Amino acid sequence: MSVNDELTSVQRCLDDLYRSVGRLEQQMGTGGLEIRRVRTDADHLRESVALLREAAATTVSARRVELVTISDTPYDSSLWTDSDDEGLGARGRHAP
Repeated sequence: MSVNDELTSVQRCLDDLYRSVGRLEQQMGTGGLEIRRVRTDADHLRESVALLREAAATTVSARRVELVTISDTPYDSSLWTDSDDEGLGARGRHAP
């Protein structure tokens, strides 16, 4: 499953949880500390999933990198004057 599918599945489960907490509140009343804590925790989970959705959206858009075309024509050899060959040193010089 993709991240978006997983987040949608989590969102559905949270919606079910939210409905169940609502039914519990109707049966038990909203005055108890326990039910308020459960409601607050459910709210925090909703906020966290919303933040995950935003983070997933930015991650997906950040992955789309603009491609740069590199020409097949050879580079100008004057670019390499006075350069060192890796592991060999500069041209015309000898190792000690």
